[in-house]
Amino acid sequence: IEDIATMYKYNIILSNSDQNHDKELHLLNTMLGKQVDGIVFMSGNVTEELVEQFKRSPVPIVLAASVDMSESTPSVNINYEQAAYDVVSMLIEKGHKRIAYVEGPEEEPVNRVKKTVGYKRALEEAGIAFDESLVIEGDYTYDSGIEAFEKIDELSEKPTAIFVATDEMALGVIHGAQDRNYSIPNDFEIVGFDNTRLATMVRPQLTTVVQPTYDIGAVAMRLLTKYMNKEEVEEHNVELPHRIEIRQSTK
Repeated sequence: IEDIATMYKYNIILSNSDQNHDKELHLLNTMLGKQVDGIVFMSGNVTEELVEQFKRSPVPIVLAASVDMSESTPSVNINYEQAAYDVVSMLIEKGHKRIAYVEGPEEEPVNRVKKTVGYKRALEEAGIAFDESLVIEGDYTYDSGIEAFEKIDELSEKPTAIFVATDEMALGVIHGAQDRNYSIPNDFEIVGFDNTRLATMVRPQLTTVVQPTYDIGAVAMRLLTKYMNKEEVEEHNVELPHRIEIRQSTK
């Protein structure tokens, strides 16, 4: 975001809401009070209340790696549903029939109506019945990944593969499994999501969905400059390509 902003001679004011909804609304109004020219906004949960605020904004707002279910706010994302579908389909093709899913918070649309839907769609198309006991909700943290694996290990019929909604939680799952003397990928094949630096710092290195974070930031800022300069915009909701980076946590 900053690279593109600098290129177009804009200064950046950075604020962090700590994913606190009230703080998000407060910061949005603070930014507008500072008479900024535009806002790149990132949030796990773009609520209807936020969308209404966006519509009233006197300056353009672009979402980066954030899902507005109404699609009324310009945005730059990957296709999260398709990415989850691709991971689960890949695991099914490897012969897995019991695939656990460690999801992020269910109230966030990126999980509830994107990644989880992709997981279910892949199972359905392969004729595999959805088993609710295989879906465990986490909160994106490493610790919640460890806790998720503890729940998986308590199942009478264990999965053979685990899809995890973020890399940090996937590290928790891997370490939780190793702490209980399981071997990755021999006992469980594990796939993460985001391709953060953590994916290459864990052993075995993590197979994960590559979300092009730099490009999302760059394209979001470029889109914002177009709105700020009243340029013509052909695509208001931009979808960038994703891929799966295969490493040693899968066979």
